Amino acid sequence: MRGREPVDFFERVWRVVRAVPKGRVTTYGAIARYLGTAQSARLVGYALNASHTVYPPVPAHRVVNREGRLTGKFHFATPTAMQELLEAEGISVCQDQVQNFTELFWDPAGSLPWPAIFFSLTDGE
Repeated sequence: MRGREPVDFFERVWRVVRAVPKGRVTTYGAIARYLGTAQSARLVGYALNASHTVYPPVPAHRVVNREGRLTGKFHFATPTAMQELLEAEGISVCQDQVQNFTELFWDPAGSLPWPAIFFSLTDGE
């Protein structure tokens, strides 16, 4: 987005996901809660599915379900691509489950400023 146009929901999701540190994971629900739309975890998934061709890239592989499972893996180029990307960042995955999920979980609400501040800081992208 440029100028003073409002940032749409998908773009907000992408900006949050771009903030997830390498070697960490977050969940669809955590992103939705951070954005103030706790009931829209599925919409977060739709945003990630639409993110594969946007620039700057969105590390959608870092978003898993609330149990740490790779439920979005079929939206990648191959069924193993999501796991391979996570493993390249040092995250162990066994049978589509992030190992040590609790320790690797990154909560945007505890790491990013309030959404109004975060998005006003990044509107110049």
